[in-house]
Amino acid sequence: MSPARRCSKPGCRRPAVATLTYVYADSTAVLGPLATYAEPHCYDLCAIHGDRMTAPRGWEIVRLEPDPDALRPSSDDLEALANLVREAARPVPPPAPEPQVGVQRGHLRVLRGQGDA
Repeated sequence: MSPARRCSKPGCRRPAVATLTYVYADSTAVLGPLATYAEPHCYDLCAIHGDRMTAPRGWEIVRLEPDPDALRPSSDDLEALANLVREAARPVPPPAPEPQVGVQRGHLRVLRGQGDA
């Protein structure tokens, strides 16, 4: 199975570039950039079907155009990725030994009284 998502229109095999979502409470169809994850109540559309899309009578269509600068990796993205790699490569220190005052069970500690041996 291809990792690229395909257009939801039956018979269309083109790659999806936009996601269509219906907001029933507002009688609005929203066509925006391809969603990060495929959602069950959204429809992925190719460029051709996205351009041809019409809404039911009485509904409004809102077309959200992606910001071209947001599609390119930014220095913040690269820095965050570098920080994650550094964090993953850092050795895990061994846990500090617990003081042997009493018996510990989960987050509770049972202390022995004076008369207990």
